Amino acid sequence: MRSAQRVLPVDDLLTIKTPAERRGIGRAFDSVARFARLSPIGTLGALFLIVVFLVAIFAPFIAPYDPLAGDYAVTRHPPTIQHVLGTDDLGRDVLSRIIFGARITMLVSVTSTLIGGAIAFLWGVTSGYVGGWFDLISQRIIEVLLSFPTLILAMLLLIGLNAGILPVIIAISVTQVPGCTRIVRSAAISTRAFAYVEAARCVGATRWQIMLRHVAPQCIAPFLVVLTLNLGSAVFAEAGLSFLGVGVPPPAPSWGNMLGGVLAAAFRPSWWLVLFPGIAITLTVMAVNLFGDALRDFLDPRLKRQVR
Repeated sequence: MRSAQRVLPVDDLLTIKTPAERRGIGRAFDSVARFARLSPIGTLGALFLIVVFLVAIFAPFIAPYDPLAGDYAVTRHPPTIQHVLGTDDLGRDVLSRIIFGARITMLVSVTSTLIGGAIAFLWGVTSGYVGGWFDLISQRIIEVLLSFPTLILAMLLLIGLNAGILPVIIAISVTQVPGCTRIVRSAAISTRAFAYVEAARCVGATRWQIMLRHVAPQCIAPFLVVLTLNLGSAVFAEAGLSFLGVGVPPPAPSWGNMLGGVLAAAFRPSWWLVLFPGIAITLTVMAVNLFGDALRDFLDPRLKRQVR
């Protein structure tokens, strides 16, 4: 005699999760834990970046002083208990300016990296898959952009733009496009030769359907790696442009124009005005590079056996 089977209501059937869905809930946490186990140095870099972002977000609550308010009674004072990292030529607290400078530097760097990365991803996928005259013209444009050093290209673009944060974001975004486009294009070219792409073409899929469903997903892994590395170069580019006086205009604090401000002291700048902003730039760029290298090793298909 067969045992009676319990029939579930329709609402319960809709809420039942398949084993694949149950595995998907904790898959992200498993990936993070595996990444931390395999790349402890890259994890430290990621944690440092998280701290920098938190400092930038909560800068008004963390900074002990107003970064724009000067006190002429304590100009050029070395680090003391009241001013942990000293003061600058106008009596402004260096620690507060570094904290608020993280907000502007991260805003410019992250925004320019995302904008440049989005353009590069679409351009690279289209150029790599479509090919033909579009790819030929695209690569000539990319080669022209790559022939300029990053800072020189950004400075040339800023000549025709007004001073401000938005022009700096646009200029740095343009410098992010050529290298990222080349990487994404290479991944798209290798993907379009796969058998499943040809099979999708045979069953009548359109060019845009193949690009969006089959080619673009295969380009995401190398694109994410390049995006993280471009973030470090964007931080360095913003600092370099502000140091040269063509980046974020004062009195808005950024790490680059904090270094540029000591140029007024000619050959004898105060050591704390050079050391602490330089340490902030160096540690941030190093953390981005460490995280990017670790992410590349983690996402590299040739290292899947090690990842598992």
